[in-house]
Amino acid sequence: MERLYRDHWPLVCGYLLRRTRDPHLAEDLAQETFVKATRAMLGWRGESPAAWLLSIARNVLIDHFRRRRAELPLPNPEELGAPEWATDAIAVRDVLDRLPEQARRLLVLVYFEGFSLAEVAAMTGRSTSSVKTALWRARAAFAEMYGAVR
Repeated sequence: MERLYRDHWPLVCGYLLRRTRDPHLAEDLAQETFVKATRAMLGWRGESPAAWLLSIARNVLIDHFRRRRAELPLPNPEELGAPEWATDAIAVRDVLDRLPEQARRLLVLVYFEGFSLAEVAAMTGRSTSSVKTALWRARAAFAEMYGAVR
């Protein structure tokens, strides 16, 4: 576990720092990530340690923001109009659902979940250049389908 910590601390802490933009919070969440990884070590199936740790870090980050989330009262339903961006979001989700699984997953990892190309490469066991090429193809397929929908 100590070697895992030494080898992957910069990756995990860097990911959390990019997501939180707070060095102290990122370090706290990275420590929590490695604590959870230590507890879950028996459940690790031997896949890529970087991917395993980044998925734990992502879950720790989600849990952190869920704990901090404040609930706001919703306005009356009559006051809620469907803004134009909402219909665009529905069209985007529809196009994403029609893409092949691999292209959809790549676009979601990079654009919705905020992983860098290097992080996606570590998670998938591919080179950064092959992930970059696959992302370019996925974007092209998305743009073609989205243009047909609009």
